[in-house]
Amino acid sequence: MKTFDAIIAGGGLIGTAIALELARNDLRVALFDSQEPGREASWASAGILSPAPENPGMVSTVPIGKASLAMYPEFIALVEESSGISTGYRAKGTIEALFSHHAREELNTIVALHHGIGLAAEAISAKEARELEPALGEEIEAAVLRPNEASVDNRLLAKALLLAIQKSGVEVHSGSAVESIWGESGRCRGAIVKGEKFEARSTVIAAGAFSARIAGAEAYAPVRPAKGQMVSLRCPAAKIERVLWSEKIYLVPRNDGRILAGATVEHVGFDKVVTAGGLRANLDAAIDLVPALATAQIEETWAGLRPDTPDHLPILGPTDLEGLLIATGHFRSGVLLAPITAKLIGELIFRRTLSVDCDRFSPMRFQLASGVAK
Repeated sequence: MKTFDAIIAGGGLIGTAIALELARNDLRVALFDSQEPGREASWASAGILSPAPENPGMVSTVPIGKASLAMYPEFIALVEESSGISTGYRAKGTIEALFSHHAREELNTIVALHHGIGLAAEAISAKEARELEPALGEEIEAAVLRPNEASVDNRLLAKALLLAIQKSGVEVHSGSAVESIWGESGRCRGAIVKGEKFEARSTVIAAGAFSARIAGAEAYAPVRPAKGQMVSLRCPAAKIERVLWSEKIYLVPRNDGRILAGATVEHVGFDKVVTAGGLRANLDAAIDLVPALATAQIEETWAGLRPDTPDHLPILGPTDLEGLLIATGHFRSGVLLAPITAKLIGELIFRRTLSVDCDRFSPMRFQLASGVAK
């Protein structure tokens, strides 16, 4: 039987970031993924790095989001140095465009909300927004500048992280999904993969939308897939520097000139089919925001599966089964939260003081809610 210090189920950005953190602290780590690591939500994302809550229910994620965003420059430097791969990190901020006739009232509310939770935000006029991003349409009424936000090419980051963990000695098992956790004598002893037992002091479930398919973990990680459809555009007439955001769409520029537009949110199971309706919704909203995109070339379309949870908050921390930890359910913030998640899981395994309080995201909240806590 193979024995490790830690086993990680899932090879997306969350799983590989945790693997790198543990390997850099001299643990023997094995990572298992059902396919080539980094090919699910981590591959499908747009790579936006924003701790701003999309709705009031997400406000509790702001502290860990801010902490993770602050870690990104050092995290990127480490991954790029370890792998030799540039990740397309762009710390250029975000502009949120408002189209409503009540934009001024909305603007004041949005800026006050951001300031109230410690996020930088500046109210700017439509004219000022177009001075910063000339491609913005004439229909916008006002805008919010969020100067501290960033983006990264998540596909390049996933590739770089995979190479970095391999160079760090992590044993990567592609095409080998964890089928179940292995529990014995009241603790998690490891994982079962293709009928074979692998032993570890710590087992981390980081399998994204597929976490609930791992037997023994489903009660702690009741995630479901939330489909998101995306389109990649190339348009010499539409040059943008920052992430652009509206109520219906976000546009994310890449260093190679592409502009990513997305994304839908659909609860349709594990379906990843790109639909005419999804494509139309993305394109219509993108053209409303940046009219020049009407002439864009469509380079690629795809759909991915975000890991959503019953309360739309991450699942992060230890369980009541000793040795089993959960790091999943990051929904639309997995790329942003990868560095802080890795750090927190490391701190939990090494029994260090936590950098950020993550009790609100405990896997045990679902056990308590169902009345089956031990």
